[in-house]
Amino acid sequence: MTKVYGTGTYDFRRHRVAEYPLATPADSKAVGHMAGGGSGAVPSSITLSEIQRDRLTKIAEANWLTSSDAAARVKELDPDLVRKIYETELLVKEGSKPVPLQRVMILEVSQYLENYLWPHFDPLTATFEHVMSIIIMVNEKFRENVAAWTCFHERKDAFKGFLERILRLKEGRELSIAEKTNYLVFMINAFQSLEDEVVSRTILRLASLKSWHSLSYGRFQMELCLNPGLIKKWKRMIKKEPVKGGGSHLDPSTTVEVMFVRNLIEEFLEILDSQVLPQKQFCSGDDEIFDCTSSGLVNDACVLYCERFMEFLIDLLSQLPTRRYLRPLVADVAVVAKCHLSALYRHEKGKLFAQLVDLLQFYEGFEINDHTGTQLTDHEVLETHYSRLQSFQLLAFKKMEKLRELALTNIGSIHKRANLSKKLSVLSPEELRDFVCCKLKLVSKEDPWSERVDFLIEVMVSYFEKQQSQKEAINALPLYPNELIMWDESVVPSINYSGEGCLALPKLNLQFLTLHDYLLRNFNLFRLESTYEIREDIQEAVPHLLAYINNDGETAFRGWSRMGVPVKEFKISEVKQPNIGEVKPASVTAEVTYSISSYRAQIRSEWDALKEHDVLFLLSIRPSFEPLSAEEEEKASVPQKLGLQYVRGCEVIEIRDEEGNLMNDFSGRIKRDEWKPPKGELRTVTVALDTAQYHMDVSNIAEKGAEDVYGTFNVLMRRKPKENNFKAILESIRDLMNEYCIVPKWLENIFLGYGDPSAAQWTNMPDLLETVDFKDTFIDADHLKECFVDDEVSFINSNGTENLNPRAPFRIKLPRTLKPSNGALTGNAVDTFDQKEALIIEAYTPPDPGPYPQDQPKQNSVRFTPTQVEAIISGIQPGLTMVVGPPGTGKTDTAVQILNVLYHNCPSQRTLIITHSNQALNDLFEKIMQRDVPARYLLRLGQGEQELATDLDFSRQGRVNAMLVRRLELLSEVERLARSLQLPEDVGYTCETAGYFWLLHVYSRWEQFLAACAENKEKPTFVQDRFPFKEFFSDTPHPVFTGESFEKDMRAAMGCFCHLKTMFQELEECRAFELLKSTADRANYLMTKQAKIVAMTCTHAALKRKDFLQLGFKYDNLLMEESAQILEIETFIPMLLQRQEDGHARLKRCILIGDHHQLPPVVKNMAFQKYSHMDQSLFTRFVRLGIPYIELNAQGRARPSIAKLYNWRYRELGDLASVKEAVIFNRANAGFAYDYQLVDVPDYLDKGETTPSPWFYQNEGEAEYVVSVYIYMRLLGYPANKISILTTYNGQKLLIRDVINRRCVPYHFIGPPSKVTTVDKFQGQQNDFILLSLVRTRFVGHLRDVRRLIVAMSRARLGLYVFCRRSLFEQCYELQPTFQLLLQRPDHLALNVNEITSYTERDVENPGPKHHVHLVSGIEEMGSIIDRLYQEKLRLEFHKNEPYLNQVEPSENTENSMDKPEQAEDTDMPQQAEDTPHEIKEATTLDNHVAENMPSENSAEDVTMVDNSDGVAKEETGVGAAE
Repeated sequence: MTKVYGTGTYDFRRHRVAEYPLATPADSKAVGHMAGGGSGAVPSSITLSEIQRDRLTKIAEANWLTSSDAAARVKELDPDLVRKIYETELLVKEGSKPVPLQRVMILEVSQYLENYLWPHFDPLTATFEHVMSIIIMVNEKFRENVAAWTCFHERKDAFKGFLERILRLKEGRELSIAEKTNYLVFMINAFQSLEDEVVSRTILRLASLKSWHSLSYGRFQMELCLNPGLIKKWKRMIKKEPVKGGGSHLDPSTTVEVMFVRNLIEEFLEILDSQVLPQKQFCSGDDEIFDCTSSGLVNDACVLYCERFMEFLIDLLSQLPTRRYLRPLVADVAVVAKCHLSALYRHEKGKLFAQLVDLLQFYEGFEINDHTGTQLTDHEVLETHYSRLQSFQLLAFKKMEKLRELALTNIGSIHKRANLSKKLSVLSPEELRDFVCCKLKLVSKEDPWSERVDFLIEVMVSYFEKQQSQKEAINALPLYPNELIMWDESVVPSINYSGEGCLALPKLNLQFLTLHDYLLRNFNLFRLESTYEIREDIQEAVPHLLAYINNDGETAFRGWSRMGVPVKEFKISEVKQPNIGEVKPASVTAEVTYSISSYRAQIRSEWDALKEHDVLFLLSIRPSFEPLSAEEEEKASVPQKLGLQYVRGCEVIEIRDEEGNLMNDFSGRIKRDEWKPPKGELRTVTVALDTAQYHMDVSNIAEKGAEDVYGTFNVLMRRKPKENNFKAILESIRDLMNEYCIVPKWLENIFLGYGDPSAAQWTNMPDLLETVDFKDTFIDADHLKECFVDDEVSFINSNGTENLNPRAPFRIKLPRTLKPSNGALTGNAVDTFDQKEALIIEAYTPPDPGPYPQDQPKQNSVRFTPTQVEAIISGIQPGLTMVVGPPGTGKTDTAVQILNVLYHNCPSQRTLIITHSNQALNDLFEKIMQRDVPARYLLRLGQGEQELATDLDFSRQGRVNAMLVRRLELLSEVERLARSLQLPEDVGYTCETAGYFWLLHVYSRWEQFLAACAENKEKPTFVQDRFPFKEFFSDTPHPVFTGESFEKDMRAAMGCFCHLKTMFQELEECRAFELLKSTADRANYLMTKQAKIVAMTCTHAALKRKDFLQLGFKYDNLLMEESAQILEIETFIPMLLQRQEDGHARLKRCILIGDHHQLPPVVKNMAFQKYSHMDQSLFTRFVRLGIPYIELNAQGRARPSIAKLYNWRYRELGDLASVKEAVIFNRANAGFAYDYQLVDVPDYLDKGETTPSPWFYQNEGEAEYVVSVYIYMRLLGYPANKISILTTYNGQKLLIRDVINRRCVPYHFIGPPSKVTTVDKFQGQQNDFILLSLVRTRFVGHLRDVRRLIVAMSRARLGLYVFCRRSLFEQCYELQPTFQLLLQRPDHLALNVNEITSYTERDVENPGPKHHVHLVSGIEEMGSIIDRLYQEKLRLEFHKNEPYLNQVEPSENTENSMDKPEQAEDTDMPQQAEDTPHEIKEATTLDNHVAENMPSENSAEDVTMVDNSDGVAKEETGVGAAE
């Protein structure tokens, strides 16, 4: 097997895989340059056979392609071949695209880079074409978001030489515009890969202090004056520079790193000035230039280059390591001012360019100290602005007579752009140039632009004008999208973004400038992603209404829509005065009336379920009077097609029925017993409008005479509640931006991506827990020794003496220098340790918990591996703990034990649990309840609580009720205690009286008893005789005292007292519920004070953040499960659900558990995914930054053979003993020769993959084959709930469901499988048998994302059968390790035809005798095998059950005899329509047989099955053997 790369630190790239918009050379021009550079073309139908016939594929086969069966060596490099391929296939001579995408894709798939270009690369002899070819291949890998640098790591020195060659590539050579663009894209990609050590070492030299040699002298002086600390650094650097023969230093401008960025900028400015609009040279004068820009003659390739260059500069200025020394360079050349004055900035085709320039301007003036990296406060920014203007006025007063008026005027009248420009217009061009270049030194006098007056004024104004504060800008922004932003393609691109162009969007990369920058980028992206989803919903809902213009000329509706309802009346009811210091109103409320008369009961109930804080949308629809012609339809935008004029969001305050009664009130205004069902069909909903949007609309009406938007609304639209949380999350982010000091100090630098990656590891943190009580973590002493193999373990007793027979539980004194165990490779490098650490372990006897069974603590039964123990130790100590949990390695068990140990060691601390899904949260919660954490300290918030599989209710209301019930139980116990002590029973009246009773009567008696015991230790029966509460404990299952020894009885007495103490402690906790009368107060008290472990999903945390802050919610520890599946911002918000204490964050521990090798968070829009990396989780970013993590290394889910298909992706993933030894894992899958197999599926009915609509992939052959194998398994007796069918595309999922409805559902003895779903949806779940369809036959598609492959391969426990096109997938470089293993077995399905039941004694390694193993030739043969098996089963059953079958009446309707329990399962399949079986015309061989002849499995005698509950094969005999 080939060497597997990419299991270490380097390979960490974002792996979102692009789909392939293939424009043929002929139509590439027609596609043109779209906004965002994304081709709108649907993939053209290029088939696999065409690719195989293609000349490039033939060249590849002859020179570098190696297949699994032909291990021919790659030929030596032929430079002429590389040049020929480059010139004929890769070089673009005309058109806007920098590369011919389809040709590049074919080369990249054929492993041109890995097998040919790179192995033969020599930095000294490689040709220009060779280097450019590598650049194009690397760029393509980035476009598809697969690991790009992986193949370079074997030859790091050559890679360094390669990067050096790239830096000098332009020397003495003029590149075409397409080559310049490709070169630039490579530089962008390199600067986005700073986590890769080899890349960053070379690339960061370009952004070092040396680059200041290229600054103009004036700017250089100014920068050193502003940063005096750099003067020493500069002098030291000059000393180190190499010296020429004569003793003088070399001219620094000759070195690459000094001039590289400056040269790139100057090259860009030249293209922007002279090549974008080639005809500009014929124009003279400003007016004519403007005329030129309006004409359409624009060089699209140059526009793309300019957009890409803006992206390059934005990337440089938005990361601190590159920003620090390059920002002065960008300012020195005045890039932003020159772009503002360029013709492209004002041109209609320069819209995206203009947006990018504005983004660059924003980052150039970002509120940060570049050299310390600290964020500037609003006050500091204002102070800097005022001092700058003051110095300017002083200089003007001294040196410029003409500017005397400007020098003496107040600052408020000159810091606006218009005023300052007017005041500067008094200077002549020569005076202005002298002032800006020589006195202010803002630009160099050598700059050719310095002769332009408009340029000089632009530079001055942009330097001195007052910028709007970033906080003000965000606070003035509406949170709901409107129609203008929704359909702006350069901000919210459509789904088919191909990754070829850039967008005016921020990126989430490794590092951020400040927390404000982090929040701002996330705010913008989250807002735009939700805008995209809302846009899709509007486009879905509006057409169903069938709007038209009626005879009165008004909009009316013929149709109906589930999510949109016509508005009967809309009126604004209240506009409140603005708050002090603001211009927008404090609030705007409106009332919307609509009718639900046209809806069925179910949809009515959905509309009636609207409640406070739900978000609705008001739409104004005005269709055109005449339908649009075909030509108009083609040109029209989406809003024009829909007749959509305006979109405004609003939030529900309350909803009333026709009689004005309040509905769905959760505030307590309506008592439960007074609730009545809603009356009538009219509903009036009171909504809060967005005040910022309202202010903008009203200003437009007043100033520009615009239409009154609020008089035109005629449709109210709702969205699915689960998808409609965006407003609360945006509000949470906006609130965070207005706060200060929000992240714990120990986490802040790491969070932003700077400093020492291991700074927040527990060994580097203050306030450690020195001695930890591990409770039930270790089963016994041997288990403990296994976990600390590298340490010198010594056991002692509580008194310090040596313990020769240690027993659990143990307390361990943890030294800071504790080294990781074998499996726990903490961080990205493993240190070698020589001497063993002495570890002192105290084995202690826990106190007796009490005499009743319920007093005994619940014990852990999991034998944790050394790595899991490593994770537990790290998790209970302060700091950041990151645990990577590969599939089946017990992530949840580890998390639960961390919580358990943490609760017992820090009982006063509170822990917050966050997960991505309700399912994961419930799994975690159910396991916590089985540990020794009292149920009264557990709380589960959010909607998914109902799904908890427990008898107890853990919601707020449920916990309050439980506390009240418990209070009554305890008070009755107190009364019983009082009776046993012959005291009045009224002491148990309230918790307060019980507290006094404890102090006066119980505790005092105990103290007297202890004093007496101290004097009578020699009497063995003393405790039995004198124990004061003997009568109370007379009802214990076993006698409390034996009278045999004083010590034994004293321990039992202590246990009894412990029981009493716990009882009164619980009563003290119930006291608050006695004092607080309202349910809401009690629930809030429970959440903020009582509960020690609070669990919720990340969505709930973001939605309710404001409420948590108001209630004073506090927590010390945060544990996050599935953290690699949670968006950055949704991970960040849960860290900040509490107010700061004296300017400090209370959070002490942050435990992130996840797996970055599995699929990332779901982001629906491809552009945000690919361009902005919005699907990067915080967990993944931390791993990329090199923050130490612990990787669990023993899986207990799958057979070891199946685990090999994915364990190459992890460091050292082994198997637990259970999967090696258990019978079920060692026994073969009956009827199959192998436990896993790749099944090659050829074209079916002359078709491979099909795309009925764009991005909707199906493969009928695979669908039929998969379902045939499923039917085969069911006929053998495999239970349906143990089989899941997975696929990589939604289109195929729907097709397979159709086939199952046709071939399986009508027959009760087959029925649907457990689930038919996509790989992405099945993440986090598992089943015994997985049938997987990979669909694609042309290009590999998004399975090239290795993370999707890992999820697909790791879902099966016992059997995995992969249906795909072998010739396509075996060539894919990224998937090699898995597919090479799969292809070691036959690629035709191997069946063991001798086995006709689901039970076999055959060993898993043994396929069976050769004459029993049959290789299935294809789909048709599989059909006949099913047919034969069916007949065979019938014959067997007939002979065995002849007497029984004679009594069975044949059934008329097959669907009536369906297995009811099977239907009731969560099949994820649609219910079959009643009359469907009669309508089935096309059926396979099986379907031609009448189902009634087949007895149900329940009546079969002596049939072997796989047991449902635990998957262990066992033999069932007798009639009625249940499935």
